[in-house]
Amino acid sequence: MPTTRQLLTPREASRMLGVSYPTIKQWILNGKLKTVQTPGGHHRLSEAALKPFLTKDQMKPAAESRQRYRRVSGRNQLAGKVVSIQIEGLLAEVVLSIGDAHVTAIITASAVRELQLKKGDLAAALIKSTDVMIERLDDPS
Repeated sequence: MPTTRQLLTPREASRMLGVSYPTIKQWILNGKLKTVQTPGGHHRLSEAALKPFLTKDQMKPAAESRQRYRRVSGRNQLAGKVVSIQIEGLLAEVVLSIGDAHVTAIITASAVRELQLKKGDLAAALIKSTDVMIERLDDPS
């Protein structure tokens, strides 16, 4: 049995996999992830238990992979398609279609130019409190 120093907390495992902490807890409670319990009853996970999830994720296309979530600290990321961009002065309004909803972000015009965003591009809204940021998900053509 591995020592607890080699094991990860559920929160550390969620960061490694790019999923939320509640998702990891559900996977543990549903038996999808095997854990070791500490004497205090806390769940710990080996990196080997996470390997199948990481391997499966690596086989997905980049836009569907959770890999990008592991590169950004925020977890509230909604992927969608750019439906409109309006630039006025220093600011730009970017509207993403995400499922049946639209998310609007006001970002700098220079950020739109730097990301080379245009209507139809795949992008993600990164939401933190009342702020919405835009991340380009595909390569500019």
